[in-house]
Order: sequence, then C-alpha cells, then structure tokens
Amino acid sequence: MFSSIPSPSSGSLDLGSLTLRGYGLMIALGVLAAVWLTAKRFTDRSLSADHAPGIAMWGVPAGIIGARFYHVITDWGRFSGNWGEAFKIWKGGLGILGGVIVGYLAAMIYCKRANLDLRTAMDVVAPAIPLAQMIGRWGNWFNQELYGRPSELPWALEIDPENRPVQHLEQATFHPTFLYESLWNLMVVLALIKIDRMKKLTAGMLFIVYLALYSIGRIWVEALRIDEATKIAGLRVNIWVFALLLLLSLGLLFKVEWKRGGVDASEERVQDPPTLV
Repeated sequence: MFSSIPSPSSGSLDLGSLTLRGYGLMIALGVLAAVWLTAKRFTDRSLSADHAPGIAMWGVPAGIIGARFYHVITDWGRFSGNWGEAFKIWKGGLGILGGVIVGYLAAMIYCKRANLDLRTAMDVVAPAIPLAQMIGRWGNWFNQELYGRPSELPWALEIDPENRPVQHLEQATFHPTFLYESLWNLMVVLALIKIDRMKKLTAGMLFIVYLALYSIGRIWVEALRIDEATKIAGLRVNIWVFALLLLLSLGLLFKVEWKRGGVDASEERVQDPPTLV
C-alpha cells in the first residue's frame, strides 16, 4: 500500500547537456502514442497508415493552439493585466476541449485534401485522443498542478508548500486528479475499442461516444479540483461546459442511433451517414 504519491522535485529532466521539461515531454509521448494507435487502426481498415502522421501534422499544432486559447479564455482572470503569461505554455494550461474542437477543424482540412472520409477518420482517431490525454496528464504531475482537495488516502499526492494554495498550506497531501483522469482515459480507450469492434455504430459516432465518456470523467474530476478557476453560479466553468457537452453528445447519439430501431451499422453505412458538422 502507498502511504502517499511523491511529486517530482523538479519539473525538468536533466540528461547531461539536454534539459527536458516534464510537461512537454509527456505531451510529446502522448502524441507519439496516439499516432501509433491511429496508424494501426487505419491499417486494420485497409487504409494507408500514412494518414496517421498526416492528420497529426495538421491536428496537433492546431490542437495545442486551441487548447491554450480555451484555457486562457476560461481562466481569463488569471492572465488579466499580465497577458504575457498566456504564451508561457511550458508552465501548463491546456484546455482539452479547445484542442479537440480546433484539432477537429484541422482534421477536416486534411481529410478534404487527402480525399479521406471525415467520419471514417474520426472513428479511427477516437480512441487515440484519450490515449494521448492519458499520457499527457502526467505533465501536471511534473508541474505539481491541478490537484484536488486535501486527502489522507493512501494514494494521496504530496505537494510542496510553494505549490499549495494559501488556504491549504498546512495540508501536505491532496487528491491526485491527474491520476484519476489518466486512469479514466485509459478506460475510455478500452471502451471505445470494444464498442468499435461491435460494429453497431453509424460512421462518425464513435467520436461522439468519446466526447460523452470523456465528459463524464471530466465533470467529477473538475468537482474535486481546488485550483483557481472562473466560476458561474458557484460551479467551475468546465463543469458547465462538459455537462452541456455530455447532454449534446447523448442527444446526438439518441437521435442518430437509438431511433434507428436497432439497424445494423453495416446496413446503415450503405446510406449516407449524418454529418458531424
């Protein structure tokens, strides 16, 4: 049994003359894992694995920009009067929803240029996104950020005094929300792969299932977090945003899938599936 989870003493890894920032390293590893899984899934569909790095070349830079923009606008109070901090991405602060939205738009452009069906591409990419998130979340561990309420559970996370909120200076251990979300994302990856193998969904709907499943996990993780955040009616903005996203995703799934009356996906794909945009 753990007594607690220690935090890294530094947010960087020194490899001789080379210094790697842990936050950026975990994001990079997440991207590489996502490209690997995407390539494998394209191959399984008898499509070119080259589409995986192709989508990544468009989607990753766009996604990072979108993720940072989302973080800044949803926590604008933190940057007000000091907007130079908004560009210091290595200090953490990426909003996954912004990354998914802008990355999706970039993937649309790639698919049009490569003559690749967008709905098929989204089904292929769907499990790879939470895989990247699962790994990337460990960047928050290196930065000692985005943890939850004080906790004395055996797996509670140790936070150095300089990284604790003023109101919790006397507490040393907190809920490791980065770990909770990482494990949730792992379950989302496995669930999406299992659902995809059942071949029951209309083309493009696996991506919507991802949005719904991720929203569920993110809502309860957000409810645990104590870092500074913009609030509406006493709740963090991200709780409202992901609750709305969950409702929209479930509504779309209900409209597209449940009203089909159990028509098999292989029959449905003969027709034109509904567009995602």
